[in-house]
Parts: sequence; structure tokens; C-alpha cells
Amino acid sequence: MALKQTSWTSQSLSELAGLFAELGRELLTEHSLDGTLELIGERAVKLVPAAQHAAISRGRNGRFETVGSTSELPPKVDQIQYDLGSGPCVDAAEDGETYRSSNLPADQRWPEFGRRAAAEHGVLSMLSVRLFLEDDDLVAALNLYSSATDAFDDDDQTLVTLLATHASMAMASARLHEQVDHLERALQSNRGIGVAMGVLMHRYKITQIEAFDLLRMASQHGHRKLVEVAIDVTETGTLELPPLPGRANVRSSG
Repeated sequence: MALKQTSWTSQSLSELAGLFAELGRELLTEHSLDGTLELIGERAVKLVPAAQHAAISRGRNGRFETVGSTSELPPKVDQIQYDLGSGPCVDAAEDGETYRSSNLPADQRWPEFGRRAAAEHGVLSMLSVRLFLEDDDLVAALNLYSSATDAFDDDDQTLVTLLATHASMAMASARLHEQVDHLERALQSNRGIGVAMGVLMHRYKITQIEAFDLLRMASQHGHRKLVEVAIDVTETGTLELPPLPGRANVRSSG
């Protein structure tokens, strides 16, 4: 349901609450960061009918990228800002202010960007709100784009500010889920490597360092991941190594 009101009424507030409740449920079930970014962009366009496109600008140390874009247009518009080092997306992300431009070609805050955004991509209005992230070095902004002048009003700005709050929390949650997932996979890999080392240590009466070196050599020689070699050792009791002068291959039959 699209929501557009020039003033808040009991009905519009009820609809708004329903939309954000729906968004909250969707964000709870989306655990990947990429999926969360895409969902935020889609819901931004749904919440603000004047927005024809939406995307998120994300950057670190002055270098930005566009993610969660609802179309091919935002990355092209944003790249102009990134090249110039200034524009509503970049400035919102870096200084935390909300930027709304109703006529980009005439906006003296970003004269070069505004002229090019309109001339090259037909974008005349933009609304950018900062996303607050847990990573102090990472900055981001939620951005809306329109080919109409005076596209966004005060109510739109309020909606996008509320959405940005939800988006910040959702991105932090998605990032945490991904970190936990990566940690679990790493622990599983480490356990597999540890078991394989134990097999080699017991069989050949060698140290932990020597057992790990054997796994590493087999990994490099076979152009395989270390964990794959470890799984083979635990399942087959065999470790294939490249032949070296004066040493036979290490093979364990269990």
C-alpha cells in the first residue's frame, strides 16, 4: 500500500503503523546483508510514492559504492557524486544531515552534480538520509530519486527518517547474523583440520606443527583448500604428498 498524505490523520497514522509493522516482520526473516539492503530499497519506494528509485550509498575513508539499488539509475547518478566528492548522498553519509533537493539543476549546494544528474539521467529531485551503523569507519545514506521537481515534502522526509532508523537496526542485525555464520563455518573447518592433524600425529608420532605442515603441503600441491584435504584424511586415513628426494609419500591406511 502506498502512503501519501499532506497531513497526518488517524487513518494515515494507522496505515503507517501497519506498513512499518509489515516491514519489521520482513526484516526479521531476512538474515543476509544483501537481502536486507534490497528490501530496504524496495520498501522505500513503496512508502514514498514520489520516489521512482531508491538505493543506499555506503563508504569508508571517502570511497563509496551504491548497494540495494531498485534500478540501474541510482549507481549512475551516485557515481557522479563519488567522482566529485560531494552530493546529497555523500554529504548525508558523511555529516549526518538530511538533504532534500527539489530542483537539482538550480541547487547551489552541488552545482556540477545537479547539472549533470539532470542532464545525463533526468533526476531533478533527491532525498538523502544518513544510516547510523555500528562500524564507526563505515558510513551510509538511504537515497530517493525522482524525475519531477519538488517531488519530496516534509512528510516524505519524516517517513524516510523512520525507515532509515529501521534500516540501520536491520543492517546491524544482518551483519551480526553473517558474522555468526562465518564463525560457525570457520569453527567447523578448524575442527576438521584438528581431527586430521590428530590422525597424522597418532599415526606418525609427529608434532602438531609437523602435522599441519603436511596438510598445508598437500593442499598447495593439489591446489585444494586445506579443509578439503583434512576431510579426506579423516575419511580415508590417506594423505597424498608430492614426492621429494629421499622421502616416500605419506600414506596412512588407518
